[in-house]
Amino acid sequence: VQLVESGGGVVQAGDSLRLSCSASGRTFSSYAMGWFRQTPGKERDVVAAISWSVDSTDYRTYLVDSVKGRFTISRDNAKNTVYLQMNNLKPDDAAVYYCAAAVAFDGDLTRVKYEYWGQGTQVIVST
Repeated sequence: VQLVESGGGVVQAGDSLRLSCSASGRTFSSYAMGWFRQTPGKERDVVAAISWSVDSTDYRTYLVDSVKGRFTISRDNAKNTVYLQMNNLKPDDAAVYYCAAAVAFDGDLTRVKYEYWGQGTQVIVST
């Protein structure tokens, strides 16, 4: 599985961005997907995750508390793409954002063991 992120850039505080992650492979619909972010000297932390769905309609999502109400994760299996809509961006949101995919998923979106990673896309938020 190859993951390619896009959509990062330089924005002002309060602006919005939508990150996209395109995946290769014909089984994208069966992957749990996640978005992570990392700043220099810090660990890579999960931001959001989305489950797979048997009928492609009933997805479960997870958002870390710091982005609830501002970020949304979604997926389009027909396009093999997962999105992270980021609204009302804050300087603390500035980071390199990574997309990840997991084949194995036990139902707990906070404990997914991701097997595949993208190269990252940078988000810079200026005040």
